[in-house]
Amino acid sequence: MDFVPLLIIWLVITVCLLVVSYIPFIGVEIDSFGKAIVAGAVFGILNAIGKWLLGSLGWFNFMTLGIFGLVLNIIVFGLAAKLVEGFRLRHGIMSAVLGAFCMAIVLSIVGHFLPVASTV
Repeated sequence: MDFVPLLIIWLVITVCLLVVSYIPFIGVEIDSFGKAIVAGAVFGILNAIGKWLLGSLGWFNFMTLGIFGLVLNIIVFGLAAKLVEGFRLRHGIMSAVLGAFCMAIVLSIVGHFLPVASTV
């Protein structure tokens, strides 16, 4: 197994989390770069589990016009914030919604420039 793409994806998620944390109205707070690295790892693991679940229930995601995938990303974002000390959502569920939406936008932009990141 090649670990270089995995490390690149981890770094991309970490940087995206830091970018989202610097947008003031979203309410995502990360204490340090080290906390962002841990949060990126947790976010990546939870996202992989969520993608497996989404693949298993792909018909359900199709029937809900993608809303199920969005809800799953919001849950992953909120759960990662609960699991990692130093990664907080200041406005609760609203921060999770805005943070997941902004992460999706930033990761899709990065995915165009870095093909490895599009597998996130």
